[in-house]
Amino acid sequence: MTLDPDRWNGTEQPLATPGRSKSTLQGDRMTKAKILIADDDQGILNLLKLRLEAENYQTTLTENGSEAVAQATAEMYDLAIVDLRIGEEDGIAVLEKLLHIQPTLPVIIATAHATIESAVEATKKGAYDYLTKPVNMKELLHRIEKALEVHRLRGEVERLRTLVQERYRFDNIIATSDMMQQILRQVAQIAVTDSTVCIYGESGTGKELIAKAIHVASRRALGPFVAINCGAIPEGLLENELFGHSKGAYTGADRPKKGFLQQADGGTLLLDEIGELPASLQVKFLRVLEEREFYPLGSTHPTKVSIRLVAATNQDLGTLVGKGKFREDLYYRLHVLPIFLPALRERPGDIAPLAQHFVQRFAQELNKEAHGFTPEALQRLMLYDWPGNVRELANVIERATVLTPTSLITPDLLLLGKTEQQSPQQSELSTLREAREKFERKYLIQVLTTVKGNVSRAAELAGKDRAEFYRLLRKHALAPSSFKGEKAVEQ
Repeated sequence: MTLDPDRWNGTEQPLATPGRSKSTLQGDRMTKAKILIADDDQGILNLLKLRLEAENYQTTLTENGSEAVAQATAEMYDLAIVDLRIGEEDGIAVLEKLLHIQPTLPVIIATAHATIESAVEATKKGAYDYLTKPVNMKELLHRIEKALEVHRLRGEVERLRTLVQERYRFDNIIATSDMMQQILRQVAQIAVTDSTVCIYGESGTGKELIAKAIHVASRRALGPFVAINCGAIPEGLLENELFGHSKGAYTGADRPKKGFLQQADGGTLLLDEIGELPASLQVKFLRVLEEREFYPLGSTHPTKVSIRLVAATNQDLGTLVGKGKFREDLYYRLHVLPIFLPALRERPGDIAPLAQHFVQRFAQELNKEAHGFTPEALQRLMLYDWPGNVRELANVIERATVLTPTSLITPDLLLLGKTEQQSPQQSELSTLREAREKFERKYLIQVLTTVKGNVSRAAELAGKDRAEFYRLLRKHALAPSSFKGEKAVEQ
């Protein structure tokens, strides 16, 4: 009888064909994989060991389920091959135990007695693949490579997801002012719901950052986060980008395309600059919010989606409604949970910690030794109005970090906008109360800078007692620790 060397089952022991070219594998990550094999047939175990190790895989052989579970407990594996019946043991039960120990482990179930029911059960219990004996060895090797590649990609996705979650956790958002702390508490409450959110704020205040934080803290965190700027895409292309199209929808549409709505299915969709959404698309998007479905271009069948919508705008949507530029019904659909982000000039207590955060981040990225600011540089940052908000602050600090020859950033390296140099005559006149408030804040900053954050000395210079001086500091959201030399903003 002639045996096929590329087939194996529970009764035959085919001849091995060593010497398979290792070039069939895709790089070192495949050739170093560790595979756990559980089968009660010693002949099959020996054959698989010979063939797989010829491909430079590392194998661990076990003859029963208990031993396989013990091995998986002792060390990590990249893949497992488990017989459906291991003696008197149920391979499905072994599968469940392996996945309990290593939840992402790809497990291939093999059996000489395959049924549709057993295949369905194995798949439901988490098996990656299901093979019937006799199995073609070339086919098995192909499926192993595919399973390992999927495993690697899942691991990479999980790693990136973990990085995103770490970066966008609420406690990683730099916000020390009472105003922002209150907003973050509100955002944390909103995140656990699935309601539509509308974030208002000037450009550069961190609307997308808040949107990502909402996503990461929500029940949709494992789903995609998709962002689109309605004002950055021409009106003629925006509908296609949002809704996608079916094959043949227009000349050149030779294949279907998923729009941003489908890409965000199961996750969160951020519509930035929602106020720029054309009137024709406002009608269509209203249907998405009401019915959770839409029609791709050229399609006669609706597509269902499950998304959490977060809208963002630097405009007053209520005012746009009054001017007839935004649909009132869409406005009320969007305005379920509004969040209002203050401008950076309205929360000066956040300027110093944000600046310190940026200098540390850019120093690490640029391999520079900068780690802080001179008191004069910090004073200049605190006195500036920041029309570009946090985005402008980040750009200013990045430039200064690139140019600084020392560990401390000096005032001359801070390239600020024209408003810093604007004279009172050039600026719009403010009320007497506003002028007093502005002068009072600048005076406090100058005093604190002079005494490097010493409150007793600052109160003495200002002719106030400590309690009154602390009241003024709270009023203007100023932290004395922000003025103590090179460690001024480490909070």
